[in-house]
Parts: sequence; structure tokens; C-alpha cells
Amino acid sequence: MIEDDVPADPVALRRPAYLADLAGGVDRFFEPRRTSCPWCASEALSARVRTTDLLQHKPGRFVLDECRDCGHVFQNPRLNPAGLELYYRDCYDGLGEQNMTGMFESNRAGYRSRAELVRDTGAAGEWLDVGMGHGHFCQEAAAVLPGVAFDGLDLGDAVELARREGRIRTGYQGSFVDLAEDLARRYDVVSMYHYLEHTTDPRRELAAAGTVLRPGGLLAIELPDPECRWAGVLGRWWMPWLQPQHLNLMPIGNLRAELAAHGFTVVAEQRGEPHAAIDVLAAALMVVNALTIAGEDLPWRATPPARWRRILRKATFVACVPVFVLASLVDRITAPLVRRRGWSNAYRVVARRDAG
Repeated sequence: MIEDDVPADPVALRRPAYLADLAGGVDRFFEPRRTSCPWCASEALSARVRTTDLLQHKPGRFVLDECRDCGHVFQNPRLNPAGLELYYRDCYDGLGEQNMTGMFESNRAGYRSRAELVRDTGAAGEWLDVGMGHGHFCQEAAAVLPGVAFDGLDLGDAVELARREGRIRTGYQGSFVDLAEDLARRYDVVSMYHYLEHTTDPRRELAAAGTVLRPGGLLAIELPDPECRWAGVLGRWWMPWLQPQHLNLMPIGNLRAELAAHGFTVVAEQRGEPHAAIDVLAAALMVVNALTIAGEDLPWRATPPARWRRILRKATFVACVPVFVLASLVDRITAPLVRRRGWSNAYRVVARRDAG
């Protein structure tokens, strides 16, 4: 008698590799701690956030330092390449792909708003979306800008998925800085939506954009706003801190000055419109998730949780549904005020590359 094939447990399959990687602890995944700001070199630093991995709950503790002179916020000590690989693994792909895909697909209005801003500043021709993820923005933006051809670039395998799904024309897999010379002066628009905060050296990324753009081309950027007042109210539970993936968070003034230094002129800004009304709900979800995480089967733990822990976790989430509904209502009710009074959790900038 031949038994039916039973699908392999994806968590169990990943467990040996994770346990081997973590056997020596997490210290080896960090660079030495900096004593000066990577943006302005000031030594006037203070700890802004001390936290753990509140998204995947992988082991480790993370600190975001803030420069008291320029306001730049950065991970310190910073993850090294091996650390970035460990903490990105199963976040946007693998075990985390389904959740992330649902989140990306739910942001259609945000994608259209991004495309409309660039359209209104003269977008045309060929567009490269850097850090494109699964290509959902390109798919939605094509409806706003039917005459524009969209290509995408990312480190992950999702580039090929986006190309197969028809969301992009051409996909490039690799480092933008490394590929920039091969793409020199090929594009009329380059976008970096929630990308720069993930990079180790945002200045090099901006320089790469200047290389890739044709004279007069547009660079569109969206970033979490570290000056957002929700960040102070919610502390480490403010989702855009997103540790340990976010390495650099730049106040808009710092970005403006850096764009000018790279030969760009800012032609449009939005401080309120990019706000995603999810701050309170996301904080509530993360708190409940952290309180019940012992009931989730995670491959970086040696053994699966007991059955009663899994049941308790599910029951707690069900019991907290009214809390989540209330948190969502707070987000929606306060959103109009938030967009006017400096509580927005993101900002957008569009800059034109000088013709020289």
C-alpha cells in the first residue's frame, strides 16, 4: 500500500540551517559600534530606540541612535552582510511571502498616489523602480501612466516573478550601485519607494540614481519620517522603525541637502499625503503578537511549541479583535488631522536631475 505524499513542513525544513547559523550567538552578525553619525560625522549621539525583532522575532537586540546635530537616525551597531542575510531570510520571501504579498496588494491607493505625483511633475518615457519587491507598484502605476514603460530592480528572486506576471518589462537582480554603470543614462524616471532606509550607504544610492537617469530625469523617493510624532508616542512599537531591516532614517531636510549635492533640484514634496493610517493598529498587533509569540512555531527555535501554547495564541488573537477594531478606528478618525499636523509616518520627494 502506497501512502499519500504528505507535504513537508516548511518550518521544520528550515530549522537545521537556522540553528546552525545561531549556534554561536548573534554577536558575529554585527559590525563594530560607531561613535559618530554616518551622515554628518557628529559625535553627539543618543539612543532613540532599543528593541528586538518585533516582526519575525528572531533573536537579537537592536539600537537606533539619533544624531543630536543633524537628526539622522541609524542602526548602531549595524548588521554586517551575514546579519542582513539572516534577518531578511523568510521576511519578504519564503515563510513571510504570503503576509508580505497581502500587505503589498492592499496598498493600491498609495501606489496610485505615488504615480500621480510624479505624473504631475512631468514623468514620461522609461521608468526604473529600485527596490521593487514583487512589482505591485509598477502594475498599478502603469494604469496612471499608460505611456510609460516600467522596469524593476531588486536583490531578491521576486524580480523574475514580477516579470512573469507582466508587472514589469525588464527585471534586474542585484545591487543598484553595482549595476548603475551598465544602466547609465537609460531612464527618464527612477523611483526609490521605501528603499533607501534599507541601504547601508544612501549617498551611494543617490549617486547611482544620478548615473542611471538621463539629464532632466526625475528621481522619486518615499521614506519613513523619523520626525513623525507617532514615533515618539509609540516608541519601539512604531512600525516604521522596522528593526532590524531599517538601517538609516533621514529627516527630509537632510535628504534635500544631499540631493542638491548630487546635482538634483527638488520639484515636489509631500509631507502628509503619504501617511498610511496604520500606526495604532500595527502597534496593537505587534504587542499582542509579542505577548503570545511562545505559541508560534518558529524555525530559529529548537523545538515547536506545545499544543496548548498554540491554542492559547489563537484564542488571544480572537479575544483581542475588539481591540484591533478600536485601534483601526483611531487610525482612520485621526488620519485627516495627522496629515495636516506633522504626524504623518512618511514623506515623498521628487527631484529633477540637472541637465549638465
